Amino acid sequence: MSPTSPATPDPAAPDPAAPAPADPAASAPAPDPSDSTALAVLPRLAQLSNAVTRGRLPERAAEAAGLALDRPATGVLMTLHTADRALRVGEIADRMQVVGPHVTRQVQALERRGLVRRVADPHDRRASLIEPTPEGAAAVNRYASALIGWFTDAIGHWSERDRADLGRLLGRFTDDVTARLAALEETPDPPAG
Repeated sequence: MSPTSPATPDPAAPDPAAPAPADPAASAPAPDPSDSTALAVLPRLAQLSNAVTRGRLPERAAEAAGLALDRPATGVLMTLHTADRALRVGEIADRMQVVGPHVTRQVQALERRGLVRRVADPHDRRASLIEPTPEGAAAVNRYASALIGWFTDAIGHWSERDRADLGRLLGRFTDDVTARLAALEETPDPPAG
């Protein structure tokens, strides 16, 4: 083809005149029903979730740790435990994927029990950050140790490679699902029509 001849349209290229899909999921290819690996994941995730719930694992870990808190309050403590710094209430809510007022109530209850405290935000004098007190840090460490011990026992007979693969793949899966869901939340809803 010479430089002056008209370009032939690429049949695989999107039509620039066509409206873009409003939902990223709408542009995703349909799942291949023959992909048995992908299809097997959903029921296994549901099975795992049901087993943890039925087995009352979070409650058992809290009891073992001597932590008389409900699951949301324990979630706030765990979020602070896994953070590398003190957090604002909004950051805790974002990490827990809940609304701010819910976290505010939990933080207030944890403050009354002496498990968290507010500290000044060095970057904004009007704001405060939340961090565990020494008592709160010790309690959440006991709770995390109980959970980790339970899961370690459950897969203790696995090879080192299998345990490493589980951690790597579960982390990757969680990151990819979280990113995809975040992209869906950022997409504006189509206008009602």
